[in-house]
Amino acid sequence: MVKLKKKLFLLGLASFFNDVASEMIFPILPLFFSQVLGLNKSLIGLIEGVAEGLSSFLKVFSGWLSDKLRRRKIFLLYGYSIPFLTKSLLALSVVWQHVLFFRILDRSAKGIRTSPRDALISQLSNIKSRGHYFGFHRMMDTLGAVVGGLITFFLLYFVGANYRFIFWVTMIPAFLSFLVIFLFLKEKNGAFLTRFKIKFSSFSPKYKKFIFVSFLFSIANFSYAFIILRTSDLGVASLIIPLMYFVYNLASAASSYFFGTLSDKFGRLPLIFLGYLLFSFVCFGFIFTNKGIFLWFLFALYGVALAIIETVPSAYIGDLVEEHKRGTAYGIYFTVLGFGVLISNILIGLLWDKFSYVFSFSFGAFLALFSAFLLFIFFRK
Repeated sequence: MVKLKKKLFLLGLASFFNDVASEMIFPILPLFFSQVLGLNKSLIGLIEGVAEGLSSFLKVFSGWLSDKLRRRKIFLLYGYSIPFLTKSLLALSVVWQHVLFFRILDRSAKGIRTSPRDALISQLSNIKSRGHYFGFHRMMDTLGAVVGGLITFFLLYFVGANYRFIFWVTMIPAFLSFLVIFLFLKEKNGAFLTRFKIKFSSFSPKYKKFIFVSFLFSIANFSYAFIILRTSDLGVASLIIPLMYFVYNLASAASSYFFGTLSDKFGRLPLIFLGYLLFSFVCFGFIFTNKGIFLWFLFALYGVALAIIETVPSAYIGDLVEEHKRGTAYGIYFTVLGFGVLISNILIGLLWDKFSYVFSFSFGAFLALFSAFLLFIFFRK
């Protein structure tokens, strides 16, 4: 049994509280967009894509700078303080430009903290425990989403579709995540590297191939907002959607730790391949289903797919890259994913508005299958 380190537990606890706040918002945010602000699918796709895409470019900078400074905590402090401060912006939003500004600030905080955090997790582990450690962190992250979804469900039950009130409440867990890092996470300061340069060419061919496949899949991996909108179009009540989101997060939390640990024993790439296939199946499922019972199954399966996709690749990158370059390596990886998400959300929104949801979900399904095929071709040995 792999023993967890105190720093890893603190990182998991901070992510837990942060995701309680984030996931209280996320299942109702698309409804707030469409029902309160009256936005169409293309504009929703633009907001989600620009926010995720632009903020992701910060991940390579923060990762590189954390390698150069040999410090991770300062980036985590910023990354967990901004979400607390920006929640009020969302509660006060009356036009889509306000929401766009909030989403950019909120996602930029994630962009600042993600690469240094993953580099720290990778630094605390080795090749035999890295999947286990990333799986634990992802599990804590998703458990926060489970709790956040339940809180939103009960708030909707008692206060109705008062989305702005819920946005104000999220400031409490967001502040707790900042306190965990600020008060309890200790870090020894390393020496500042005055001559520090890392070029993309210095990374291994395996890393470069994996980045390419990951980018291709990220174009298929559109925002969860479109799945919520598809569910709403099928006639599912707004009160029930957070419960389906709860099932998704519960499945993801239960799967993250399991598949992360499994990747330590049986390898990372077969599991990533499986994650791509499951995502494709989920896309096809949302095209053809019109029954409530099967929707619950799809939400659970979607949670399993994303648990694999968001856990195992981080461990794999830690295996491929030397410690002093990992912040930069994670930054490149997440920035490439962000650029793919930007393309994905804009395309999915346009396809939905111009044609129908069938074209949107078919695009995601077939591109995920093609990504799985390329993963097999590049790494079949």
